[in-house]
Amino acid sequence: MFLGTHNPRLDEKGRLILPARFREELAGGVVITKGQERCLYVFTTPEFQRIAEQLAEAPVTNKAARAYGRVFFAGAHDEIPDKQGRVTIPAHLREYAGLERELVVIGASTRVEIWDTQAWATYLEASEQQFADIEEGVLPGGL
Repeated sequence: MFLGTHNPRLDEKGRLILPARFREELAGGVVITKGQERCLYVFTTPEFQRIAEQLAEAPVTNKAARAYGRVFFAGAHDEIPDKQGRVTIPAHLREYAGLERELVVIGASTRVEIWDTQAWATYLEASEQQFADIEEGVLPGGL
């Protein structure tokens, strides 16, 4: 499970050093793709395959599933982190997420998310009050 918030930087070649606590689980390979809210999702290869299988189960007649799958797969980039735990974020993904040098990398349970620092701050500011105001219904059986 991926947890926590980290503040790495992109180097001049568009590489990110993965947080040390995530490296072992990601060492076997990652898939980086477009996430929602203009961040990037980083999955282990097995987790990405699990999601791909779920999407494949949706009927081809489901317009929303087709649209989601197109964006999800078309932007995907797979690679194996190098010995220093670095991965290259392709230009099209950096552009999508508005990534410059300063980043926020968060653990989000079964995935890692990569955010532009300012985009994360804006998102968090808007979302923390909503989080505090949630009364019920998010988790089955309550929290």
